[in-house]
Amino acid sequence: MKDEILTHLNDPRQLEKMYRTNKVPFKREFSTLYPELKGNTLADFWNERLNYESEDLYWGTSKDIAFVIIASILAGTIAKLPGFFNLDEEFFYQRNIGFIVFPILSLYFAWKNKLKTKPIIFISITILVSLLFINFLPHQKKSDSLLLSCIHLPLFLWCVLGYAFVGGSLSNYEKRLDFLRYNGDLAVMTTLILIAGIILTGVTIGLFALIDLNIQKFYFENVVIFAVAASLIVGTYLTETNPQIVNKVSPVIAKIFSPLVLITLIAYLAAIVISGKDLYNDREFLLTFNALLIGVMAIILFSVAGTSRPTKNYVETFILFLLSVLTVIVNGIALSAILFRISEWGITPNRIAVLGGNILMLTNLILVTIRLLKALRKKNDKTEVGAAIALFLPVYAIWAFLVTFFLPLIFNFK
Repeated sequence: MKDEILTHLNDPRQLEKMYRTNKVPFKREFSTLYPELKGNTLADFWNERLNYESEDLYWGTSKDIAFVIIASILAGTIAKLPGFFNLDEEFFYQRNIGFIVFPILSLYFAWKNKLKTKPIIFISITILVSLLFINFLPHQKKSDSLLLSCIHLPLFLWCVLGYAFVGGSLSNYEKRLDFLRYNGDLAVMTTLILIAGIILTGVTIGLFALIDLNIQKFYFENVVIFAVAASLIVGTYLTETNPQIVNKVSPVIAKIFSPLVLITLIAYLAAIVISGKDLYNDREFLLTFNALLIGVMAIILFSVAGTSRPTKNYVETFILFLLSVLTVIVNGIALSAILFRISEWGITPNRIAVLGGNILMLTNLILVTIRLLKALRKKNDKTEVGAAIALFLPVYAIWAFLVTFFLPLIFNFK
């Protein structure tokens, strides 16, 4: 896109077309080029346009607001289905929690990106087949393969959401990274909304308690459940219509937490060695260890993807490199423990799922670590690291698909 911007620098119509087609990548690449273009009247205009931030919150059009309201009510209604039809809550939420929000968000981005008929049909059929598949599986309470299918289904639906977000352009790495940035911004915005909601809930229940009215049960069953379901939809709308609210917060959070996580991980590994904890025979500890690995991996990915523009910060890149190296070591230890347990006690659905997930994360981490090392040696930006992350996202989608739809069948629902 840099070359296209330079080529059409004096063609306002083409620049406008490029901006409307890919707003976030255009802004990022133009911001990188602008120091070389200062003094050019059109370049100065675009710089002001792209970096102007209104103090007012933009609420969008009446159609946008109507869509958000209807979508929020729909999400809350889906979440309340067990109450409306006296369904088994454990069964319903375990299998359908992903359908409360992800299909609605997929519809939102399909509408926003003006997807053609074929991608919309693909998304609709995929969601419908997933809904029917997971709900028609046998009802067995003690089935690891069924539980794993239920756990991986939201991840698969998240990947479908990603397909809608990128407008069906799977080959566009920049849009894949934009999807990761959107998730980071959404996490920040949704957290703020939920904190405000918790405060409002406490105040509301407290005020009614002062007049001897106990509304706690009613409030949680009819207001809170709708509010929680709607929080991701409202958060998405606000991040999309007002990116200036959080697009500077997410990178700052990532920069602060990366060194803190690095220090914590070093201390944790040292504590494991000192305590003599047996990772190979303690199943619960191994599960916790893998959860830690997923968390650190997510921080690395969002730290790289969350930067709104390329950076040449050597210290930041070095911290991410050290964190990646340590995470590769942690992943290697976890992988060896899983292989040991398989060799000693055989194959189970849990071990297969954890083994596959660890192999994927280790491969992705090695690619990221290599790119970070190259960035350190060349002392350039981390754009190649972002490409390594974007390249691997469809692989996670394939793995989530396999675990969701095939693992229960392979292990005969055990």
